[in-house]
Formats: sequence, C-alpha cells, structure tokens
Amino acid sequence: MMKRAKKAMGGAANRAAGGSSALFEQYCDPATDEIGPEGVERFCSDINTDPSDRKVLLLAWKMRAKRMGFFSREEFQSGLTALKATTTAQIQRALPGLEEQVECNPDSFRDFCTFAFKYCLTEPSQKLIDIDTAVTMLAIVMPREPLMPRFCDFLKEQTEYKVINFDQWTSFLRFAQEVKPDLSNYRDEDAWPILLDNFVEWGRRNADRPIDFT
Repeated sequence: MMKRAKKAMGGAANRAAGGSSALFEQYCDPATDEIGPEGVERFCSDINTDPSDRKVLLLAWKMRAKRMGFFSREEFQSGLTALKATTTAQIQRALPGLEEQVECNPDSFRDFCTFAFKYCLTEPSQKLIDIDTAVTMLAIVMPREPLMPRFCDFLKEQTEYKVINFDQWTSFLRFAQEVKPDLSNYRDEDAWPILLDNFVEWGRRNADRPIDFT
C-alpha cells in the first residue's frame, strides 16, 4: 500500500512539474532560457494582473526571484509547485491566498518585506535603494500600515537622505508595528535610526497636514 501511495504521489509531482514547465515555455526567451520583461508582461496579462500590482511582487516572493523582471526556470517551477498551480487560471485563484498569508502571518510579512528590499537591488554590489524606489515599494509592500503614507510624504519632502539602507528599511517595519499612528508612544531613548527620529520630528510638526497620496 505504501509503495502504491508513494508511486501516486510521485506521479502527481511529475505531472505538476510537467505542467509548470509547459507554462514556463510559453513565456521564456529560448536564447536565455528565462522569462524576461516581455515574457513577464505577457504572463501578467494572462493572469489579468497589472505588472505593478502587489500580487506580482507576492508571486515573485513565492518564487524567490533574484532579479526584478526575470524568472528563471527553477524559480518559476518551484513557485508554482508551492502554489499547487500549473495553469494561469489556477495561479489567479491562488493569488488572494498569498495576500492573506502575508497579512495574517507576521513571519511571512517580515520575510516579504525583506525580500522586497533585496529585490530592488539590481546590481551585484548594490546595498542601497534610492528614495523614489523606496517610496514606491513601501506603498506596494505595506499598504495597510497606518504610518506608511505619512512616512512616504516625509521621505519625498526631506533632502538629507537620497538613499536608504536595509537597516533603515527593516527598522521602519518594526517602527510601524510598535509606534502608534499619532506617534504618541514614541520614546527618544529608543534606539531607532536617525532617519526615523527625523521622521517623528517632521510628523509632529505636520500632524494636521493632509497626506499626499500621489
């Protein structure tokens, strides 16, 4: 009986791998054996999702994609295996579950945020992301964090920082989870990066100003 069960499981796995491989072939560039920007755009169109949508970043996270705008064969197939999907229709149905996972599981959300920063590093030695990229990515990664819009306003207005590093990025995630939206429980003695200390000063000066959602 155990042999039959293992054989059935193996057959299902092989069919899933074959299905994801066939789907990969629809979008890959034969010259590089990877899905490039044009293939990603066609893939997003087929799953009825805009390439800039949060769901696409979540999909890249599930695939553990290393390069923005590219999916390797291994990344694509492992991601679809994790989603238990082999067709575009199945992928579409699985996407809401990814959003639920990062919203309901703190560890998954933290991992997603970490992935998002590293996904923006497009050069081998790059360790920083520019402010414009950070603002765009924050809005995609943590749209439900009450402090995020105000922090993005601050980043766009301030002139001292042109880039942010990984520590500042992850610190804001913790800051947004621990500090109240009105900043009332922020304490000067807490060891936050100076960027966040500056944000608090700015936030208190501009507490009544409407948020810029552009």
